[in-house]
Amino acid sequence: MKKRILLLVTAAMLTGAGARPSPVSAPAPADDPFLWLEDWTGPRAMQWVEAENKATVATLQGDPRYAGYFKDALAIASAKDRIAMPMLIHGRVYNVWRDADHPQGIWRYTSEADYATDAPRWTTVLDLDALSKADGKKWVWKGASILDPDERLALIHLSDGGEDAVTLREFDLVTGQFVEGGFAIPTSKQNEDWLDKDTILLARDWGADAQGGSMTASGYPFVVKTLKRGQPLSSAQEIYRGAPSDQVGTFPMVLSDGAGNRAAFLYRGITFFGNETYLVTADGVKKLPLPVKSQLQGMVQGQVLIQTSQDWASGGVSVPTGSLAAVPLKALQSGETLKPQILFAPNARQSIDGVTATKDRVILAINDNVRGRVQVLTPGKDRWTTTPVALPDNATISIATATHKSDKAYLSVAGFLAPTTLWAIDAANPAAPRQVKAMPARFDAAGLAVDQFEATSTDGTKIPYFIVHRKDMKPDGSTPTIMTAYGGFEVPMTPSYAAITGKLWLERGNSFVLANIRGGGEFGPAWHEAGLKTKRQIIYDDFAAVAQDIFARKLSSPRKFGIYGGSNGGLLMGVAFNQHPDLWNAVTIQVPLLDMVRYEQIAAGASWVDEYGSVAVPEEKAFLEKISPYANIRRELKYPVPYIWTTTKDDRVGPQHARKFAARLKDYGLPYYFYEDTAGGHSGDADIAQGARLQAMQLVYFSRQLEGADR
Repeated sequence: MKKRILLLVTAAMLTGAGARPSPVSAPAPADDPFLWLEDWTGPRAMQWVEAENKATVATLQGDPRYAGYFKDALAIASAKDRIAMPMLIHGRVYNVWRDADHPQGIWRYTSEADYATDAPRWTTVLDLDALSKADGKKWVWKGASILDPDERLALIHLSDGGEDAVTLREFDLVTGQFVEGGFAIPTSKQNEDWLDKDTILLARDWGADAQGGSMTASGYPFVVKTLKRGQPLSSAQEIYRGAPSDQVGTFPMVLSDGAGNRAAFLYRGITFFGNETYLVTADGVKKLPLPVKSQLQGMVQGQVLIQTSQDWASGGVSVPTGSLAAVPLKALQSGETLKPQILFAPNARQSIDGVTATKDRVILAINDNVRGRVQVLTPGKDRWTTTPVALPDNATISIATATHKSDKAYLSVAGFLAPTTLWAIDAANPAAPRQVKAMPARFDAAGLAVDQFEATSTDGTKIPYFIVHRKDMKPDGSTPTIMTAYGGFEVPMTPSYAAITGKLWLERGNSFVLANIRGGGEFGPAWHEAGLKTKRQIIYDDFAAVAQDIFARKLSSPRKFGIYGGSNGGLLMGVAFNQHPDLWNAVTIQVPLLDMVRYEQIAAGASWVDEYGSVAVPEEKAFLEKISPYANIRRELKYPVPYIWTTTKDDRVGPQHARKFAARLKDYGLPYYFYEDTAGGHSGDADIAQGARLQAMQLVYFSRQLEGADR
């Protein structure tokens, strides 16, 4: 549930909605000549984008390496022998599949037995390419809400071009058709869940009423209503109203378990990391006595799972921060004092990565010193028991899918050099996981090695990082190397099988680095909170320290070193570009935040004040002005030539940051590359060709900067 809510609250402002309330009344800086580029799809701004794209495409796609890079990237992205990642629905295995024949994707199913074979026989349920053609849209799959308990009906989330704003349409999984006269909710930034077969809980833009609007300054709904089958939106009944001043919004969620327990909740994000949780009852909505930094993660045998990001004392029990606990649903309903049971409490080098309830048990995925581990937790009469699951080491282990209908689940396992494998597990017998799928190797890993080192940051803290390199690499600083990190929002960065990077970069004898800097969630809430708001400089120091440690070990050198990151990682790149231009010779800045003085005014920026601070607070404003990449470019400095890319359809961070940054570089006579793809949203995921194009252009850029023009 936590990941689901995090995805929701990092989404963007509503497309096509009315005027949004401004979270900060401060006027725009007088020295900002590029405010006109904040006009999201305005004619002047789009003409500028077109001209910039033309120049960058001519260079990067005109490079003799591009055609081969794109061909290889597209082949990997569209390979028919990829693992079809499963969803367990109604006793079947469902999957959303994209390939060269289905660039938008198909939703399909097979039986569990057939799925385990080498060549499953799939039945297509929904063809997004055909639907896009019929509707004149570029529909991008954004998920589905399945009605419990019969799992026949679904509310499908369809995005036009990859935006976070979606259209909801009711679909019958038995007939394979959209339900005639069924729920059809027009486009909005919205979230819903089924209350029963004929009723949904819905948070969206309801328009203005006597009490004002229904969207927060960051573009999220704060009004939740019940909508009956056949009702127009205007007849929906309000059950809860947050406040327009909330930094995020209010969202419904319904939890069910294998014992037949079911309850509806509301999550009110007053700030990004601080929320109130409510129980929906027949008598109204009741606030629950849960920590403000906690998330509901599911329910099993009437026990509601709660993950905390702060210490929690209740009923004589002290739950440490970063833990998983359980409380009886009956206790939440009755209002009695909660006495949580602690199911997992991390040590200083651990963090929770995923929690999923099965019919009778809980599957818990954790990071242990940035390595994946899985446990099965079983409720008992007096206490819970924990059973570790034996899976490959030195890898990231994720819960691919599970269901409260049975104890069956699938786990995904991947490492830097180990192609992704899929493991079936019966939580009732966790000692016997079995591998059911394995992705073929996409690049030649022979002769490659992975090392984990630690760098020392400016405050003495040890910062771990991984480096993937040739075993026979000469420690003379001559190896072209690219490094990435994220450093925010308690999001961990863990080992993964990056097939395209392996094929287009590692096979060429180059190296790759993943830095586990603070701000992320590798070691739990404390690792994240060390870099919040005005403490954020330590995140940037960590990143620079990793690079300096690499150079000290002579694993690379500044002239052969490049960095990249997206979204909050794009902000990291912008700061690194400004603060240490001498440490890198290539910087790719992807879908970034860069104007930190005005970020609250752009797209969903107001929702991130909990992470970055606000210009409405003098101390925080001073810090944001000090680190804002857009505000701190200097004419007189020598910078590496950056590559900045974004998408027009990004209604989360917005393309405005990237545009303004590039425009200022141009105004100062500083070289750069800028590219804005017209589709794909914040993830650049409109279709498989777009992803291949973006990867190929980025790696052409790194090759030009770090390998040389002729290699």
